[in-house]
Amino acid sequence: MQAEIITIGDEILIGQIVDTNSAWIGQQLNAIGISLKQISSIADSAADITTALSLTSGRADLILVTGGLGPTKDDVTKQALAAYFGCGLHRDPEVLAHVQAIFSRSGRPMLEANRKQADVLDICEVLFNQTGTAPGMWVTYKRKHYIVMPGVPHEMKHIMTERVLPRLQQMEQRQPIWHHTMLTAGIGESFLSEQIADIEAALPAHIRLAYLPKPGMVRLRLTATGDDMERLQNETRSIVSQIRQRIGKHFMGDGDITLESLILNFMKRHGLTLATAESCTGGNIAHLITSIPGSSSVFEGAAVTYSNAVKERLLGVKTETIELYGAVSEETVREMAQGAQQRFQVDYAVAVTGIAGPDGGTPEKPVGLVWIAVAGKNGVTVQKHLFGQERNINIERASMAALFMLWECMNAELDIRLI
Repeated sequence: MQAEIITIGDEILIGQIVDTNSAWIGQQLNAIGISLKQISSIADSAADITTALSLTSGRADLILVTGGLGPTKDDVTKQALAAYFGCGLHRDPEVLAHVQAIFSRSGRPMLEANRKQADVLDICEVLFNQTGTAPGMWVTYKRKHYIVMPGVPHEMKHIMTERVLPRLQQMEQRQPIWHHTMLTAGIGESFLSEQIADIEAALPAHIRLAYLPKPGMVRLRLTATGDDMERLQNETRSIVSQIRQRIGKHFMGDGDITLESLILNFMKRHGLTLATAESCTGGNIAHLITSIPGSSSVFEGAAVTYSNAVKERLLGVKTETIELYGAVSEETVREMAQGAQQRFQVDYAVAVTGIAGPDGGTPEKPVGLVWIAVAGKNGVTVQKHLFGQERNINIERASMAALFMLWECMNAELDIRLI
C-alpha cells in the first residue's frame, strides 16, 4: 500500500511553522508496513487543493490531508474536498454537541463560524476529535482512501492514534518493512561509500542503503521490505556485520542514537567523569552532553574561555604560551585540556580552540582552523583540523570531532569497546 501526505497552509510555505506533522505520520505509517511515497505542501487555495488531490490519487492508495479545517475564511479545505468529491456538506449533530460543550465550559460565546466546525462531507465517516473542535473525516472514493485531519499537531495525533491507525492495521496490502540504522563518525560520506562499495553493490533488490550525513558523522540506514519479517531481520543483521567489520573504529553503534549519548552511557557504566574547556565552540559540546537526562552523573562542568585572559585565569594556560604560539595552537589547547582536567578533577577533559569565522583568519591561521585536545588517564592527545568558512558548520564539526576524539581516547586507554 502506497501513501502520500498533503499538508495545507500558507504558514508552512512561508516558513512560519515547520511541518512536523508529516514526519510523525511517516513514522507511524512505516511502523505498520505502509510506505510513504511523497509529501506535498500546498497553499490555502481551493484550486491548489483540487490539483494536489488529482495528482496524488494517481500515485497513492492512501491520501492523508492535514490543515485548513479551522473556522476562519482562509480555511477552505472542506469546501475544496466537497467540490472534488462532488458532494455536499451537512452539520453533524454529535460533533455540534461536542463543540457547544467546549464553548459552554469555557464561558465563551459561540459564533456561526464555530458551528460550521461541525460541517462534514456527506460521503465521509466522521473521525471524532475529542481534543478540539475540528473533526477528522475518512472518505473512500474510487477505491482510494482519503483521511482528512486538522493541522494542529496534538489534534492530528489524537485522531491518528485513536481512529486511523487501528483501522489501517486491519487493512490488507501492507508489507513488512524493517529498518536498521548505524551511526558512524570520523569518516566522510564519500570515503565511507567507497569503503563499502562492494557490499552496497551486492545488496539484494529488496534491501536499500541510505546515507544520512551530518557534520562529523554519517548514519547508514538499511531498509528491507518483503513478506517475512524474520528473514528481513536476519538478512539485515548479516549486512550490518559486514559493514561493521569493514569500517572498524568508525562504527559507533546501532539505532538512532547520538555520539554524545553513546559516550555518556559508557562513562556512566564505568564510573568516569568529564569536563570541557571551549573557546570557538562556545559551550556547544557541554550543551550536547547536558541535553541528555542523567548527564550530571558524568559531567562535572565546563569553562567557556573565549578571551586569552580567561584561558589563563580559569584554566591556568601560561601567558608565555599564548604570546609565543597564539591562542589557536597545539600548545594552548594542550594546556587548556590539562587545566580543565586538573581544576574540575575529572578523568577526561576535552578542549577546543580555533577560528570559527567568518572573520579573524590569517594566511597562517585561516578561518576553519581548529585545535582539539583530550586529556585522559595516560596524557593528552591533540589533533589539528581545517574545516570550512561557515561559522555554524565549523562549530558543529569541531564539536563532533572532539567527541570522536574522546571516544577514541577512552577506547585506547581502557581497551574496551564502547558498544
